[in-house]
Amino acid sequence: MVANLTITPERLDRFDFTYPFYTTGLGIAVPLKEENSLIFIIKQLFSWTVLKILIIICFLLLIVSIMMWLLERKLNSGHFGGSTLQGIGSGFWFSAVTMTTVGYGDKHPKTTGGKIVSLIWMFTAVILVSLFTATITSMLTVKQLKTSVSGLEDLKRDLVGTMPYTTSESFLKNSLISFKTYKSVGEGLEALINGEIKAFVYDEPELRYRIKQQFHGKLDVLPIRYSQENYGIALVNNSSLRKSMNRILLEKIRHQEWQETLYHYLGG
Repeated sequence: MVANLTITPERLDRFDFTYPFYTTGLGIAVPLKEENSLIFIIKQLFSWTVLKILIIICFLLLIVSIMMWLLERKLNSGHFGGSTLQGIGSGFWFSAVTMTTVGYGDKHPKTTGGKIVSLIWMFTAVILVSLFTATITSMLTVKQLKTSVSGLEDLKRDLVGTMPYTTSESFLKNSLISFKTYKSVGEGLEALINGEIKAFVYDEPELRYRIKQQFHGKLDVLPIRYSQENYGIALVNNSSLRKSMNRILLEKIRHQEWQETLYHYLGG
């Protein structure tokens, strides 16, 4: 039998199998809900990721401002003089406008040490601004999709679907997760869209293929894989074809064409 047939100890008692031609696992299909664009942008701008970057930048600005104050306060008191707070404040302003390439020119170093620190900071700031811009851009351009299920523990609170007499059914039973079986993967995914179940658990590659072909933008597979599955071709016991088929399989799966075929149909 040539199919997405998982090699299991129980099946080995009844059949011979070729070498595995594909190794995968069980996936969890979930419905997607697109979040409001404005809310998404606000959340991203005030996210912990952005906050961490800003904290790091402010810390570096403070370090540079203190160094500028220490180096310039005596010979350049007009720009970095005054009290400690005023001097560091002037250094912070200079560091900030230098980083943003605004460069008002109202503060500038005169000592050799100050000029060296300024030069190093200019190049460092270019890298920091580029990284910050790239991070914000990627966060705002990636389509935000939400789902109530993010992992295995969430499945224990809701009814999920699967196929009967499969390794996914055994997995759910062993994990003490309530489930409902469907006659086909397509029927189960339709039930998922209609809200009859919260998730559908089955072989990850078939879920990805079905979703890519029929439910793109409505469903997705979580980026977590459970219970390793090895696909093989089932043969009658002691089949004379086993050795020659194994040789052909090993040759095929080593070729780039095989990887390109997987990517074309499964998206990875």
